[in-house]
Amino acid sequence: VGELSLAEQQLVEVGRAVAVGCRLLVLDEPTSSLTSRDAEALFSLIMRLRGKGHAIIYISHFLEEVTTISDRFVVLRDGRSVGGGESAGFGHDRIVELMVGRSVDQLYPRSHRNRGEEILHVEGLAGHGKPLDAGFSLCRGEVLGIAGLVGAGRTEMLETIFGLRPIVCGWIKFAAYTGPAAPGKRLRQGMGMLSEDRKNEGLALSLSLADNITMSKTPMFETPASRAARAEKWIKDMAIRCQGPWQQMVSLSGGNQQKVAIARLLHHDVDVLLLDEPTRGIDVGAKAMIYAIIEQLASLGKSIIIVSSYLPELMGICDRVAVMRKGRLGTPRLTEQTNEHEIMLEATGS
Repeated sequence: VGELSLAEQQLVEVGRAVAVGCRLLVLDEPTSSLTSRDAEALFSLIMRLRGKGHAIIYISHFLEEVTTISDRFVVLRDGRSVGGGESAGFGHDRIVELMVGRSVDQLYPRSHRNRGEEILHVEGLAGHGKPLDAGFSLCRGEVLGIAGLVGAGRTEMLETIFGLRPIVCGWIKFAAYTGPAAPGKRLRQGMGMLSEDRKNEGLALSLSLADNITMSKTPMFETPASRAARAEKWIKDMAIRCQGPWQQMVSLSGGNQQKVAIARLLHHDVDVLLLDEPTRGIDVGAKAMIYAIIEQLASLGKSIIIVSSYLPELMGICDRVAVMRKGRLGTPRLTEQTNEHEIMLEATGS
């Protein structure tokens, strides 16, 4: 099972729960790593189980799923029930407002962005397996979204740019640097990456918040008190809910763990952020915080590439969106000149 993809592991978990003959099935973010086709198969299974008398609790941040397959819903915010009702006919905007405590038009903050000079140029990039062909440019103060189905090669492209995967052919120019580089060198050059798999790749869960936030940029002979002070700043700025800088990462919620992972990149003060599914598996309140951080970084001239399977957030926070399909990246287009339907058609080859 360890050799399977995250999407395949998710399906194995669902299959195990059904195989043991459960009467009450609790599904916690079951489609966070599934393709549209796999998700539809899961929904069909849920409907069959309901028809056989099973009771199902379905936890998800994808509102379209909740209103499609559930009979009733309950919204939790800060550990308390803040609303709910019959799913049929209840608008998504109203649900989001209950979840974040403000209107939906404030979920994706957008100010006027001034695109600066080009900071990253990728041309004809190919790696072992994927990507097969990727090319784009990224300017200072720009947010570029990468859409596509699970397995299309989006993660592999980011990892190849960051130096986690070897380059077979192609050209990368980052600021004044040309050619491939190892991850450590990329960090020193001013590029940082947020992994999709924060538990196994993005964080050291057995260590503390202070260790995780400061580990990539720690002065020699730094005292624990100094490290704690630097971590406290980010805990406050990112509104991380914790007992203090020395609390172990493993005891935090997914949303707070993700905030710590992003805080490390901000602490390192990188110029280009490669964010792979930055809001996967976290609540809408944490998502709203991350969207606000991305907007603030863009306004300060930072450049961001976001890989996401959730099209509304790509359309809401990105200046341009490119679609990857079967390892090949399409031409980026302005978000105001496209829509979710066109992006999905390109992603599926329809």
